[in-house]
Amino acid sequence: MSDLAAARARYAGMIAKRERISSPRLLEALAAVPREDFLPRGRWRIKSEAARSYRLTPDADPVHLYDNVLVAIDARRRLDTGLPSLWAHLIDVLDIKERDRVVQIGCGLGYFTAILSKLVGPKGWVQAVDCDQRLAYRAASYLRPYRNVEVFHGDGCEEIPEPADVIIVHAGFPHPHPIWLQSLRPRGRLLVPLTQRDREGAVIKITRRGKGFEAEAVQQIRIFPGQGRGVTALDDRVADWWQRASALAPLRFRGLEQGLPSDG
Repeated sequence: MSDLAAARARYAGMIAKRERISSPRLLEALAAVPREDFLPRGRWRIKSEAARSYRLTPDADPVHLYDNVLVAIDARRRLDTGLPSLWAHLIDVLDIKERDRVVQIGCGLGYFTAILSKLVGPKGWVQAVDCDQRLAYRAASYLRPYRNVEVFHGDGCEEIPEPADVIIVHAGFPHPHPIWLQSLRPRGRLLVPLTQRDREGAVIKITRRGKGFEAEAVQQIRIFPGQGRGVTALDDRVADWWQRASALAPLRFRGLEQGLPSDG
């Protein structure tokens, strides 16, 4: 086994132990997908979960990426790749199966898109969207070898082309957008961080159950805020959102924290 392959195996093992990952296929994907393929060439600015500032890797050896670290995409905007342990845990919670149809909103440079691609397999598909044109184009380039992935530049609050088994949102929003709820297939799952203006909030998982939806809190989070035409509307018209969402189907919320509505 090469040094890099060994580093990837240790990385997957570390995440499995820390997050108690239950999916062997997810662990295989973490050990197989080269994180360096979804970043510019090193050296890289990285930081641990608790760190306030970045540190520069000693050199451009990709082995430095196989730790539970954030890697800067745009340090000035505090825009990073997702923390591996966090997103592995959240993806595990979604119980993604082979042949599933997955929509990823906020794909960044595509690393977790590649992980999702491995999980759905060749007969599933992943549609990834990012509102940042430069990121979307770079992600599309990096993901070219993944034949079951389509990358779009667009607003994830405006259109989802087809019904999905899973919708995963990689940015903070004040409320789930109604279009995400409408786009879930029966038993479909939506995972979205609900955050305030300070970037802090809670990740919730919403599951379509018959004619209604059931939501549960997963964990607290601090995350980059989402963008799109739906964000301002939801900020300014929270009451209107609840009225329209309730018209779609009854909502049952349980275990929500951080001052979120406790009863739909």
